[in-house]
Amino acid sequence: MTGAQILCESLVREGVEVIFGYPGGAVLALYDTLPRYPQLRHILVRHEQCAGHAADGYARATGRVGVCLATSGPGATNLVTGIANAYLDSAPMVAITGQVARPFIGKDAFQEVDISGITLPITKHNYLVLDVNDMARVVKEAFYIARSGRPGPVHIDIPRDVFVDETEFDYPEKVNLRGYKLTLHGHPAQVKKATRLINEARCPVIIAGRGVIISGAYAELKELAEKGQIPVVTTLLGIGSFPRSHVLSLGMLGMHGMAYANMAVTEADLIIAIGMRFDDRATGKVSAFAPRARVIHIDIDPAEIGKNVRVDVPIVGDVKNVLEALNKEVVAQTRAEWIRQIEEWRREHPSTVIRETDKLLPQYVVRQIYEVTGGDAIIVTGVGQNQMWAAQYFLYDKPNSLISSGGLGTMGFELPAAIGAKVGCPDETVWAIAGDGGFQMTIQELATITQENLAVKVAIINNGFLGMVRQWQELFYGRRYVATPLSGPDFVKVAEAYGIAAVRVTDKRQVTSAIQRAMEHDGPFIIDFQVEPEENVYPMVPPGAALAEVMEAPEREVLAEAGAQDTSNL
Repeated sequence: MTGAQILCESLVREGVEVIFGYPGGAVLALYDTLPRYPQLRHILVRHEQCAGHAADGYARATGRVGVCLATSGPGATNLVTGIANAYLDSAPMVAITGQVARPFIGKDAFQEVDISGITLPITKHNYLVLDVNDMARVVKEAFYIARSGRPGPVHIDIPRDVFVDETEFDYPEKVNLRGYKLTLHGHPAQVKKATRLINEARCPVIIAGRGVIISGAYAELKELAEKGQIPVVTTLLGIGSFPRSHVLSLGMLGMHGMAYANMAVTEADLIIAIGMRFDDRATGKVSAFAPRARVIHIDIDPAEIGKNVRVDVPIVGDVKNVLEALNKEVVAQTRAEWIRQIEEWRREHPSTVIRETDKLLPQYVVRQIYEVTGGDAIIVTGVGQNQMWAAQYFLYDKPNSLISSGGLGTMGFELPAAIGAKVGCPDETVWAIAGDGGFQMTIQELATITQENLAVKVAIINNGFLGMVRQWQELFYGRRYVATPLSGPDFVKVAEAYGIAAVRVTDKRQVTSAIQRAMEHDGPFIIDFQVEPEENVYPMVPPGAALAEVMEAPEREVLAEAGAQDTSNL
């Protein structure tokens, strides 16, 4: 077989069904081979960055390894943002790039770049395949590394002449990597220490991160919370790990988390951190984070434990396995006084109030998407105000139902990631909630949606600004709106140019019917919601402040008197 054939055959052996890619000179031999492998569905994106995001969204929605493909030089460098996004959010991905022929490596040949050097700090591992005899082994190892332990992207760079070299195909049955040994079960002594702290705690709080979702430990987390009557807060990427409507759910913590969730963490005497990395957006000022609490940290990646926050009981292992062990030893308790205190904070500090007004508010739009879908949807966001409103006002009872750019905070992630999610889960309703700024960064992927006839629904929260940047300019830079006002296109006409149905909504009374129309439409559908331009996201912990120093909506007291609806835990 040729190197290209070996690569395709290896991908089939790994169960790959979809490749998101864009062709170019260095990978033409591979593209010439693809028609011989009808099992491999190639989806042509319109920009290589979006191949990475689509593979990322596919991986998160399905739990399988996403695959993306690009040519050498600018094709490979365009892929970098997608790889970095997957790395920071622990999404399993194999990124394949073409490279100039071996005799030209290091000689500044046309479309040559040291992509292996560039991706080294943003991948779990990367390979430069210089011998066709290594191809099958490299693919086997790449998929094993990408999906095992803490998932992440692996990069394979292949010179164009290796694609046409020939050798006998022999796919390895096993992987044996020295230095890459996984700890899947928590140390019994550490589990006992953690159990003792949990049983003795008066005011414990669980912080659930994306590791719960990756491990599929939904039932184990719920058992621990209910058995110990322990309130649960989540990180942004942990949303969907615990039912939002559960009586023990406090929603999201952090910069734009619920005020009462931040208060509970601040006053807790024990933090049980599960599959999360104490990101600065979750902790606020680290020196003031949970000042009264002992900390148990459960994570499969030992590098994360103690990196940001001091830990009293570290437990390295797969979250599901560790929680199973803990649940056998934890004593059932009521903790009525602690629960009453949190309920009092919840009443005094409602955090997701939708004020009564005739204005078109973005919070109302997200809430109506929840109402119309009944929560039965996969929501995909990029970064910014649209992301925070989607996290706050859609109630995620369905496991793994929010896909968002957390660690890298990538504008434009939502549209291509929604493509990947819809390809991976064709029977699911997929909504991309986008800002007008982020949407324009990857707007060309509307062509991909049309070509593949993907019924992705898009809600553009159009406020005419780079919203989150404008909010910071308002609050911290004297309302000096420098480079944040946007004069965007007519999104309805743009959608029509791509052959996609679309409507514009300017009135609150049009919102529900527009969402229903989108849901009833068989194909893709775009709604341009022209919302209040200077609406802000609250609660908000200012940068550098402690979680307890949360800024609540300025109108909160007036709203409480008016009896406005708090949708934080319905």
